Amino acid sequence: MTGGRVVRRPGIVLAVVSCAVFMAMLDNLVVNNALPSIGEELDTSVSGLQWVVAGYTLVFAATLLSASVVGDRLGQRRAFFTGLGGFMAGSALGSVATGQGLLVAGRGIQGLGAAVLLPAGTALLRHTYTDDAGRARAIGVRGAVGGLGIALGPVIGGPLVEALGWRSVMWINLPVGLAALLVGLRVLPCPPAAPVRWDPAGQALAVTGLGGLVHALIQGPVDGWRTPPVVACLALAAVALTAFGVVEARGARPMLDPALFRAKASRAAAVSCFASGLALFGATFFLTFYLQNILGWSAAGAGAVFLSASVFIAFTSPVAGVLTGRYGARPPLVLGLVLSALALAGLSRYGRGAAFADYGWLLPVLGAGTGLLFVPTMITMVQGAPAAHAGTASAVVDTLREVGGVVGVAALGAVLTTRMRTTLYERTARAGLPHDAVEDLVRTAVADGPVHRLGAGPSGAGPPLARVWTEESFVDGLRLALRCGALVLVCALVVVLVLLWGRRPRVAVLSAVPERRGELKR
Repeated sequence: MTGGRVVRRPGIVLAVVSCAVFMAMLDNLVVNNALPSIGEELDTSVSGLQWVVAGYTLVFAATLLSASVVGDRLGQRRAFFTGLGGFMAGSALGSVATGQGLLVAGRGIQGLGAAVLLPAGTALLRHTYTDDAGRARAIGVRGAVGGLGIALGPVIGGPLVEALGWRSVMWINLPVGLAALLVGLRVLPCPPAAPVRWDPAGQALAVTGLGGLVHALIQGPVDGWRTPPVVACLALAAVALTAFGVVEARGARPMLDPALFRAKASRAAAVSCFASGLALFGATFFLTFYLQNILGWSAAGAGAVFLSASVFIAFTSPVAGVLTGRYGARPPLVLGLVLSALALAGLSRYGRGAAFADYGWLLPVLGAGTGLLFVPTMITMVQGAPAAHAGTASAVVDTLREVGGVVGVAALGAVLTTRMRTTLYERTARAGLPHDAVEDLVRTAVADGPVHRLGAGPSGAGPPLARVWTEESFVDGLRLALRCGALVLVCALVVVLVLLWGRRPRVAVLSAVPERRGELKR
């Protein structure tokens, strides 16, 4: 409805909202295949490129839970356009960036715009589709489009970079966003604003804690874990995240209500969602470098490699919904975690001489595992929440996946970089290089990694040999990082089995998820 009037073109409203959701979710991973090109043009290290990814996902994750307040205060229609405008502005800024700082700033503005955009779009669908069946279908389409955006990020990004350069993954949002804006101005409903309270303490602590943790994980391997800034960030993160838990447990209107996690099934879904985000985002980030800089694939070729994973994500997501409705969340959660762990462990077996035929079969396994985890986590979290918190529960799922992705890139990157440094020291020391030459090579390799295809070595090590050492050390680090990701998934699997042991949490009717959302004001 639009201020009391029935919306006459609900299909177009759904198309506009879905288009915006697709863009927001696509930008999680669309930049990945552009990272090597960004590193070369902007002279950015691996840790700097991690910030290009984290600049978006960190802001997105840290502000998503409370961003719906913007819609309540401004009105959902105005909030939707505000978020869309912010997302487009961030894209424009990133597309003209001449340095890492400006690019990360643009990505952060994109993330903030997306955080406002998503809950406002979902609320507009609730006002557009007033019957339960229609609302169920609309929100189902919205969820499927969001999952498809994440899945197609690497696939779309590769050809764009190959044909038009890395900046195209940023400015491509502008014509798409403009089209959504122009059509939306004509068709989107205009529900009234509603006065609500905000949780400023929770928001500030969440941003501080996550920001400090990610900064420490990214810079620790490069600057040293004992350097004052890294130690200070770790301490700040520990204090802020602990305080966040206390504030949310005692607050009158918490941003993250602990009641959402009282049910064992909800806790199992939350753990699975976080672990799947960690595995998918972390593995995709570093496999991009492996494919392009170690195996020599082009950006478009690397995108094509990930296509099989994307297809299986899209295919298994609806299958997971059917399984959840018939047998409960336990079977798809367990199977998804098992397949994802096996895929990461399998990918860790390959090195500098691998061919696509060797590892290509593992990417569909990773896609299938990830797809099996998307729908059950959403259904379980929403069904396990009180009716008044159903909307927040759906936002929690998106937030957990984003936070998992941020931690995955940062934590697995810390493992990779630390292992790479140690291995490179060992290789160069065995070759008998002077201590100063060893220090110079290791410092350069850790700062740049294989991003710039190291072409010069210290005295006593010719360029080809220095490159071989660097690439072999990177592969050693990647193997350990992927195995750590697999271990996280195994730990999540154990938690799920313990929490759901002997239980068969059934979801009687899948459309009950959006029906509960319909009871919400937002």
